[in-house]
Formats: sequence, C-alpha cells, structure tokens
Amino acid sequence: MNSGSNGNCYYIGNDWDAVLIDAGISCRETEKRMKRLGLSMQQVRAIFVSHEHTDHIRGIPVIARKYHLPVYITAATLVSGGLQLNAQQVMSFSAYTPVQVGSLTVTAFPKFHDASEPHSFIVNGGDINIGVFTDIGAPCEHVIRHFQQCHAAFLETNYDEQMLEQGRYPYFLKNRIRGGQGHLSNRQALELFTTHRPAYMSHLLLSHLSQENNSPDLVQALFAEHAGGTEIVVASRFSETAVYRVGLDLQQGLLV
Repeated sequence: MNSGSNGNCYYIGNDWDAVLIDAGISCRETEKRMKRLGLSMQQVRAIFVSHEHTDHIRGIPVIARKYHLPVYITAATLVSGGLQLNAQQVMSFSAYTPVQVGSLTVTAFPKFHDASEPHSFIVNGGDINIGVFTDIGAPCEHVIRHFQQCHAAFLETNYDEQMLEQGRYPYFLKNRIRGGQGHLSNRQALELFTTHRPAYMSHLLLSHLSQENNSPDLVQALFAEHAGGTEIVVASRFSETAVYRVGLDLQQGLLV
C-alpha cells in the first residue's frame, strides 16, 4: 500500500484471507488504495507489527478499531509505540512460533534495527512464502535463512551509499542509517539477492527507498542487471503498487 519513511503498509493474501504487515498510513488512505487495487478490507484478518516507529504504526488504532482486527505485537513494541488499542485486540507473538490466521501462517523472526524488539515476517499460504524484509541494519543469519525460502519478497533498498555520503543529512543521521542498526543500502540488498535468492523467487519488490538518498531508476537498473528470472518491482512511497500474484498455480497463489 505504501513503502517509505512517510508510511509503510504491506498487503499479503490469497482469495480468502489477507494480513497487513504494519499500517503506517491512515485508515482512509489505506481503504482508498485497496479499493483502487480491487482488494477488500473485509478479507484482512489481522495486522502484524514489525516495530514501533511511527511510519509503521500510525494507522493501526483506527484500522483495528473500525474493522475489529487483532493486532499481533510484542509487549515491548506496544509500550514503546504508545498505541492505544482495545486490550482484547492485542495479540502477542514470539520469534519462530507460527501464527495461523485463516488459511495463512505468519512467522516472525528477529532482525537488527534501532527499535525495542524489531521483527520481520514470512507469510505462508499453499506452500508459497512471501517475506517482508525492511528496516534492517544488516543482513544477519535470520534474514538470510528466511530470504532463501521466499517465492517473493519485499526487500529494503533504502539508500545509495554515495548519495547518502554526499547528501545534506547531518553526520549523526548518516551514521544512524548506515551503522548496522538502521537500514540496508542498495549494495547490501543486492549482495543478499545475488548470493542467497532461491531459484524459484519470481518477484522482488524493492522497498523503503529514501526520498533523499536513493533513486527508483537507479536501484531498478542496478537489480535488473542481476534479475535472472525474477521480476524486479520498485514499491512506491507515493501511491499503491500494483498487485502481483505469486505461485506456480496462479489460482492458489498469494497476492502481494
């Protein structure tokens, strides 16, 4: 639905059930974008929260309240984010413990990021795995192991190293971004992709691009050189990205 420091929201589902990974844009904007894509909030069964930064949680209270959705969130993230949620809607999760949501299974795993208890997620349905790998300071063994299992993935390509170095950000912010607890660079993401992608990965959605320190055309061209049979898509920070159906059997695949 949106991918960037102005808001993050990722939709993964099949023809019956769906989940949102984060909800960092308003309820109204989420609804409008889903309608334009032909998706329905009535199929969304839960929201999973990666961490407490505002661009990932801003829309959660209103969406959860309006659609009576459970919000899967760790205790530390709930406290750090200050989210005002109905206690009955708050559901906890633990790393590596699968959560069944309708016909989908969601599994969290830890990652490096400057938040209280950050996680990324794998969503499984019909033997198809979709990963959401954003807000990652470094591609640790948890990220690598799960990336190797994905038929499609949202992968952070936050910044071009030269653009960040020469840009107008203050020095402390540059170091926060590139210091191992911030975000993945184009180079780091490309190395992860070329070294660890499985042969069956059909789609890679490049995500969480910095408006100041990256260029959609630059990163698209960079990955296109190494794409092989994987379709490369840049996820937008300005509007919804097209829907893609992932899976060998397109009637049973997952929508991202």
